[in-house]
Amino acid sequence: MITVTPKAASEIKKIMAQENTGECGLRVGVKGGGCSGLSYFLVLDKESRPDDNILEFDGVKVYLDSKSALYLQGTELDFTDGLQGTGFTFKNPNAMRTCGCGSSFSA
Repeated sequence: MITVTPKAASEIKKIMAQENTGECGLRVGVKGGGCSGLSYFLVLDKESRPDDNILEFDGVKVYLDSKSALYLQGTELDFTDGLQGTGFTFKNPNAMRTCGCGSSFSA
């Protein structure tokens, strides 16, 4: 499936606390669009769906639908806060091409 680094899990927990979401998980997925054809998305979600793979990393539940799982197999979700910018990054071994911003890809 996918992995979430400890740094990313820590940042997700901070966001959940700031948003005061209560019990929820992070939905990670892929949708059509973006300059390379497919784009990643992250959203807080109160509950899982019937076709979700439910993963847990450092106490953070991650919901991944079966269709997105095909494109994200082996992907690592990380968080960077360096000179080049701050945000979540995807290291996807299935991406044949990515855009300059890193938020879209083609497989």
